[in-house]
Amino acid sequence: MKPMHSQSFENKDQALVVIPERQESNSQVFVVRNMANRVMQLVRMSDLTVKNQINSRELIRKTRLVYDSLRAVVSIEEEEKRIAVERRMTAEVAVMEEEMRLMEERRLAEERSLVDEVALMEVEMRVGEARIVEGAARVDVETPKRRRGRVRNRIRGDMRAATLMRKRELWLYRDKRILGPIPGIYVGDLFLFRMELCVVGLHMQIQAGIDYLPKSKSPNGEPIATSVIVSGGYEDNMELDNGDVIIYTGHGGQKKNSSRQICDQKLDGGNLALERSMHHGIEVRVIRGMKYEGSASGSGMVYIYDGLYRIVDFWFDVGKSGFGVYKYKLLRTEGQAKLGSVVLKEARDIKKSGLDFKPMYCLSVDISNTRESIPVRLFNDIDDNQEPLYYEYLQNTSFPLCMFHQSEKATGCQCVEACTYGCFCSMKNGGEFPYNLQGLLVRGKPLIFECGPFCSCPPNCRNRVAQKGLKFRLEVFRSTQTGWGVRSLDLIQAGAFICEYTGVVLTPEQAQILTMNGDSLIYPNWFSDRWAEWGDLSQIYTNYERPSYPSIPPLDFSLDVSTMRNVACYVSHSSSPNVFAQYVMYDHNNVRFPRIMLYASENIPPMRELSIDYGVADELTDKLAICM
Repeated sequence: MKPMHSQSFENKDQALVVIPERQESNSQVFVVRNMANRVMQLVRMSDLTVKNQINSRELIRKTRLVYDSLRAVVSIEEEEKRIAVERRMTAEVAVMEEEMRLMEERRLAEERSLVDEVALMEVEMRVGEARIVEGAARVDVETPKRRRGRVRNRIRGDMRAATLMRKRELWLYRDKRILGPIPGIYVGDLFLFRMELCVVGLHMQIQAGIDYLPKSKSPNGEPIATSVIVSGGYEDNMELDNGDVIIYTGHGGQKKNSSRQICDQKLDGGNLALERSMHHGIEVRVIRGMKYEGSASGSGMVYIYDGLYRIVDFWFDVGKSGFGVYKYKLLRTEGQAKLGSVVLKEARDIKKSGLDFKPMYCLSVDISNTRESIPVRLFNDIDDNQEPLYYEYLQNTSFPLCMFHQSEKATGCQCVEACTYGCFCSMKNGGEFPYNLQGLLVRGKPLIFECGPFCSCPPNCRNRVAQKGLKFRLEVFRSTQTGWGVRSLDLIQAGAFICEYTGVVLTPEQAQILTMNGDSLIYPNWFSDRWAEWGDLSQIYTNYERPSYPSIPPLDFSLDVSTMRNVACYVSHSSSPNVFAQYVMYDHNNVRFPRIMLYASENIPPMRELSIDYGVADELTDKLAICM
């Protein structure tokens, strides 16, 4: 790889070079190099082979997996700290209340003693009526509430996760600036936090809307812009032609924490970088920030990568507030996938309109026939196939009755209000809860025990998640690539429960008889152990150990989906999936027959197809006839 020299700007094709494949390191902990005052490389990753494209996507997937896993673990750590603080505060309050009670008793005793002494003096000295003036001294006591108010705000989970990854040098492309697309990041990819944009190298500014390489680090001494965030932060921003044309306002001149201009902008920093990028014909990446339901941030914002735009014009103008602003006309380059922000708006419209959205292609508004708490839509705008309508919808896996008779004696926790650390069910999970307070899976395990019908805790217990069924609006749709597929009309956060993989449980003997007429079975032991990836922080903590408890014996049962099935049966296979299978139990104790629950391994945007690793080679996926 060679750096981009200043003369290369005269011909942008000469200036753009390919980055070699990422070299794997045997070390799990890295030392951050001092990059101050270091001239950085401007490179373009172009003409990647199919293998390199797959590897790049996998690198992005694993990096985001670590980031999202870290956020989930950090949330548990913060929860444990909060509980410890509350317990300490409660103890302090109890001590203070006891001290105040003793002080009050001493005061009353002193008053009674004083009254007795005065009465004695009146008798002995026969003086007139004595006037006693009582004064109450007030002590300004620092209560736990006041002390808590002075404690500085803790670092947010997204910031803390990003900081840990940066210390381990897990941020991508820190030693270079990439022009054009980031390999492995697709148009429509969605991010919940701006810090994650920095982690994957999509936008390296934590707050600024223009990301650029400053002239001090540029190989030719000129600032060059690489990406911009369009999120309504400037009152003069405009979008035309459904987002294909953007009138982008430069930075600077704003009132703090406001979009209103209070002074003229200057042609320096990011503003000058955009002008220089236009001059050299270098396109910029555009990330749109928009409010969307399902966001994990306090602002309610999500960030969607909308592809590459060329800067075709810029000018100095008077803005709405009467001050000078720089404006840039951005034109989206052709041949890219549909705008991710447009897809999000379409998903929102489908949820609002229901059957009215392309009614000729909506085969059913609910193939579950109200068996699910949320309808499952069936959509086909490809051909006349209506196969999913011919199966009976099975909400939960059907187990043989003999299996329950073989279970051990049913037991559960005795929690009254909510499960707490140390209760029976938390101990079954290795002394911790599998979910955080938002209902997201903290780390994958061989087996998860949820509270069940034999537990005393209420239905809103934090350890009751998968058993509640669907909470996302799923759609079975016809695809030219995968036959039948599944997508969500809602944003699905990484670590969220999606649905159960249902079928009729068969013993090996029953399965052998059934397969004589063709195999339409799902074998649980085929599913790859992708659950181990979720929460794998071996690159962050050197003492990390893969969970091995609670353990389960080899699974020798199968699921018959030939006549009864649910939405999960149409999830397609992928060797780089966004969904993983996790074994869960809650209504019995026979560990030989766990339920198969599906969880998101990444943030899945609306209308993005769900995929899972069935544990078979890609060339053998034709055998998964149920998905075709």
